[in-house]
Amino acid sequence: MTDFSCVIAAGGENGGSEGPDALRASVASVLGQSLRGSEAVVVLAARADAPTRTAARALADSSPGRVRLIHPDPAARTTGALRNAGLDAATGRYVLVLTPGERLHRHACRNLWQAGERSRADLVAGRWSRTVEEGGKEQEPSWQGELYARSRTVARFADAPGLVVRDALVTGFCLRREAARRHGLRYEEDLAHGEILFGPLAAAAVGRITLVRRLIVTGRAVPDRARDLAALVEAHRRVAATLDAHGLPALREERERAFVRDHLVPLARSFPRLPAGRRTRVAATAARVLTAPVPQELPPLERVAATLLARGDAEGVLTAAYALSRPATVCAPGVMGEGGRLEWDDRCPVDVTELGHQYRQFGGARLMNRLTRCTAEEGRLLLEGRLVLPPHLAPDAPFTATLEFRARGGARAVAFPVDDVRLDGNGVTWGARADITRLLRPVGIRDTAWDGRLTVEADGIRSVSDLFGPQDLVEGAVRFAARPRLGQLAGDTWEPYITLKDHLALRLTARRRPARTTRRLVRYATHFRPARKAKLLARALRKRLDRYRSRSFKATTYNTWLIRLPVRRGSVVFESHMGRCYGDSPRALHEEIRRQGLKLRPTWSYDTSPAGFPADARLVRRWSWRYLWALARAEYWVDNQGFPQHLRKPARTTYLQTWHGSAYKRMGFDETRVRLQNAPQRERLQQAVHRFDHFLVRSEHDVATLARAYRLPEDRLLRTGYPRNDALVAERTRTETEGRLPRPPLAGALGIDDHKKVVLYAPTFRGGPAAGGKQARLRLLLDVREFAERFGDTYTLLVRAHYLEAARLPLCPPGTVIDVSRHHDVSELLALADVLVTDYSSIMFDFALLDRPVILYAPDLDTYAAERGSYFDLREKAPGPVTATQEELFAELAEVKKSDIRHAPQRASFAREFGGYDRGDAARQVVAAVFTPQGASGPAVFTSQGASRTTDHDRQGAGR
Repeated sequence: MTDFSCVIAAGGENGGSEGPDALRASVASVLGQSLRGSEAVVVLAARADAPTRTAARALADSSPGRVRLIHPDPAARTTGALRNAGLDAATGRYVLVLTPGERLHRHACRNLWQAGERSRADLVAGRWSRTVEEGGKEQEPSWQGELYARSRTVARFADAPGLVVRDALVTGFCLRREAARRHGLRYEEDLAHGEILFGPLAAAAVGRITLVRRLIVTGRAVPDRARDLAALVEAHRRVAATLDAHGLPALREERERAFVRDHLVPLARSFPRLPAGRRTRVAATAARVLTAPVPQELPPLERVAATLLARGDAEGVLTAAYALSRPATVCAPGVMGEGGRLEWDDRCPVDVTELGHQYRQFGGARLMNRLTRCTAEEGRLLLEGRLVLPPHLAPDAPFTATLEFRARGGARAVAFPVDDVRLDGNGVTWGARADITRLLRPVGIRDTAWDGRLTVEADGIRSVSDLFGPQDLVEGAVRFAARPRLGQLAGDTWEPYITLKDHLALRLTARRRPARTTRRLVRYATHFRPARKAKLLARALRKRLDRYRSRSFKATTYNTWLIRLPVRRGSVVFESHMGRCYGDSPRALHEEIRRQGLKLRPTWSYDTSPAGFPADARLVRRWSWRYLWALARAEYWVDNQGFPQHLRKPARTTYLQTWHGSAYKRMGFDETRVRLQNAPQRERLQQAVHRFDHFLVRSEHDVATLARAYRLPEDRLLRTGYPRNDALVAERTRTETEGRLPRPPLAGALGIDDHKKVVLYAPTFRGGPAAGGKQARLRLLLDVREFAERFGDTYTLLVRAHYLEAARLPLCPPGTVIDVSRHHDVSELLALADVLVTDYSSIMFDFALLDRPVILYAPDLDTYAAERGSYFDLREKAPGPVTATQEELFAELAEVKKSDIRHAPQRASFAREFGGYDRGDAARQVVAAVFTPQGASGPAVFTSQGASRTTDHDRQGAGR
């Protein structure tokens, strides 16, 4: 008896698209297993084609001990019958079934066998991947991450619902052969895609199930949903009946939703690639077999697609397919229903309010422009289409339109007039005849593809839309002569086609002999041996240049040579949040230096864009050679987070670290992550911190936490407060004497009404560094759409994502939700806000200086504090209420005046404890201490004076 039998059924009637190559790939993956006791049981159907039979015999002859060829009863014609024959012939302790083309990971059998032997489970399952249609890459479904987050054993399948809710037990699992026979587990021979039913039946029968984190199968077979829809629906119904039989109606409901997402939505997405006749047949089949109601919990566009598919509306499903891939595009006219709800259209009254299309304006909305005709007429390209135009987007002025083709990847564009433009119900119908041959004159080298789009203009407002169409819209004979500027040898024919993204485009091709010969010669010249060697040489040179541009090379050059350059007197390099913005305390110091007219030469670093930085300052891109040159020659470094750790500070340079906030979560060497690092990593951090000559603190809390966590000596601390908070102290003084109105100029720039209060939502950073230096996508814990519906009449919500993250907000009514994540200076936002909503962000320490309401929304407070660690109990010292649910947060916002009065003493105590040195003159004090000759010569004296003032301040606070 072997350890593992891998059953592979070849040639079945409903086995999908198989072939000899797929069979060879599956068998090779079995033979390549690290567990040597693995066999491949190839079950060959009597009706298998000749190449498959030849391949199966060759595989059995080449590995007689490990590949067994089984010839079942000729009556066994379906894939299910062949697999049952394989189960009967298997001799391994465990049995696993593969579809031809699916491949086992090298250690798959070993991982499954070890897990089964250790846990004594009868079914062991692991992860799988398949080739996705977008890009053709191998990918695991996202839901597997939670299901297989850790290896574990469950007593019954209901304890791991993802096994049967999603299509998990189709491949990538094995059964103990004895258990399969004991429970009589068989594939349904009359059911195409019986593998969908077999896994849940096996899971329900065996009891103990072990899940392993390892990848088991790659290249999982994807069913042809357009061809096998009826069989997929029947298999799904039987799985649902199995769940009902086991008394699990909740799992059955989850399965209903998962079936729509896993099969019906992908089927709808495929409609643009199906011929028109097949789209009609698939829609008719769907109308016949899809009788269950569409789950209401699905996202709106998925619900629209499933509803239209169940109704057999082929054209409607095609439109929904475009919307699924482009949710920001208005694809249907929309109908306003009761209570201000937006419905898809008259025929499909699905609520799509959350898409926010009702708030879009003509010119700012992306509109679906469906091509209805693409053909040749009198030597010209005849295009007809219809632009969706919901009633609330239709302008009063007459329309004019222009057809344009733009070179892909370039700036060249050629415009053609559109003479036929008319308003037709909820859309604009248009037609154009473009003389492609005469007017479109490409160079003929890199401008061989041109994308089409339509520009509609009304009353000076333009709306630009791409031209969408199914793959079969363009007739094969639609061709036009081309006249490239380089002559006919560069190309001679224009061919319209539909891109993979469903857009109309033109490509320059070679159909005549001279152009075809030229292209073959060019290909030969660029692919024969000397050309290949030249390419390899060019690649090596690029690699060497990339090395010279790498940060490691730049850091080595800087630390070896540039650091020896003489210091340029009066030069200051400013940096805020690693060059991502012009703000915080570095900005306040820069502006104070300008106010005092000091003879200093500022240089600001920027990371992505120079927009928003001061025009009178020298700008250098972070990690550029100019940046390194500026750092090496600067007399002063000023930043709020840290210049690159690998760069040493010149001996004659003064480094002022303003820092970016007081600490609630543990920092520096107090962090668990840092304590777990090896000694060289901790030493690098210590060396980076030792570069600081001055470190600003705003309270004794900072001294006890930040200064201690980074092991900073007392003589480097400046007890001045944060220069960025001078503006907040001034704003509080102004509002106490003059009132809240007029608001700061930023309110007008953001379009905030004076009668609305402003809520600033600023969550902290939760993730790790994003790949490639890009901003990570932030999933907001606050439902901003719900906020807009409940408080939009009285509040404007400003959303401020952390500078390392980016939040994608849904469309909300105008003036209710505004994304201010790109705004450079957060102090200006704080001065504008009436209420702050945050979690653990240090922004609460600054906002408390304004003595305005603070509400903490921290659903995961205990988890966050346990994982990251904290310096104090937030519930005990918070400057406002701490809410754990969104309803609690909304309740506090609804009674914010009462909450403000109730928490005023606690907020004042919070401001005194964590912002005791923020008195409004921090920028002046820091400039005097660091940048003037008197201050630069004696920072220790300033620190001592600051300590003396602290004692007096504390006494005054105690007396009050």
